[in-house]
Amino acid sequence: MAQMNLLEGIRDALIHEMDHDDRVFAFGEDVGKMGGVFKVTEGLQKRFGEVRVFDTPLAESAIVGAAVGMAMAGMRPVAEIQFAGFIYPALDALFSQACKIRFRSRGRYSAPLVVRAPCGGLVKAPEQHSDSPESYLAHTPGLKVVVPSTPADAKGLLISSIRDPDPVIFLEPIRLYRLVKGEVPEGDHTVPLGRLRVVREGSDVTLVAWGAMVHTCEQAAASLEAEGVSVELLDLRSIVPLDESGILDSVRKTGRLVVAHEAPERAGFGAEVAALVAEHAIEHLLAPVRRVTAWDAPYPTFAMLEEYYFPGADRVRAAIRDVVRWR
Repeated sequence: MAQMNLLEGIRDALIHEMDHDDRVFAFGEDVGKMGGVFKVTEGLQKRFGEVRVFDTPLAESAIVGAAVGMAMAGMRPVAEIQFAGFIYPALDALFSQACKIRFRSRGRYSAPLVVRAPCGGLVKAPEQHSDSPESYLAHTPGLKVVVPSTPADAKGLLISSIRDPDPVIFLEPIRLYRLVKGEVPEGDHTVPLGRLRVVREGSDVTLVAWGAMVHTCEQAAASLEAEGVSVELLDLRSIVPLDESGILDSVRKTGRLVVAHEAPERAGFGAEVAALVAEHAIEHLLAPVRRVTAWDAPYPTFAMLEEYYFPGADRVRAAIRDVVRWR
């Protein structure tokens, strides 16, 4: 297996699918000649030509609107939104058309498309470049939402997303693009959507995260070992579909739950995880569920405030200590 970072895992998935399926197209702002603002698609236009890998105007609604039409016509488009914070103009095409076409047409049409969008903070980006909009997206029936945290999962989940019959939002944590490295299987590697990964097994508390927060939580969990606290860390990998049984099995074992995410707390997806446990495993809980999130405020304009706004390992550790010691 080859050593890759998360960015290279995504690129490897695109190359593999474009090599094996001529219905796959990649496009977006600066995706072609420049290779994307983060260089994820670097070299793809040279390899596959300007018809299959092409640049678009700076118009997110047009990018996703074109992807919907292409998907309904039998193609497998992979559209890139340059930053997740720019996706909002495209939500009409996504929510009103792509997510409803299979239901509205009674199965005669579908929209098998992928929208890739770099997300998340701690990269000293300007305003509107560090959003984590997964809860907006997860609220929409018909749309699948995927967030990888490792290079192998980035490749396997993206290949599965491209082959999926429904629209998929593929959120790529910017902070992890070049930060994390690992072995990535060569060739046809897939990871099923809707199946979480147990990062570390534990017995005292279940810690749920996704995307870049998985690594923050892993740091917190490792440091608590010295205090005798055994943390079971779950990486959801996809929040829609959600591996409900995997979460519930873990909470029934540990009796405690902490959920951590980069998005603000109010109506964040952590609330959905907490509600799931309250409905189906409340009799196993030994302490209240805790959420560790960003503050209910816009992402800070000034880079010096990122560390305060971001839910770091210290806040995760504090929440775990609270639920373990709760009486």
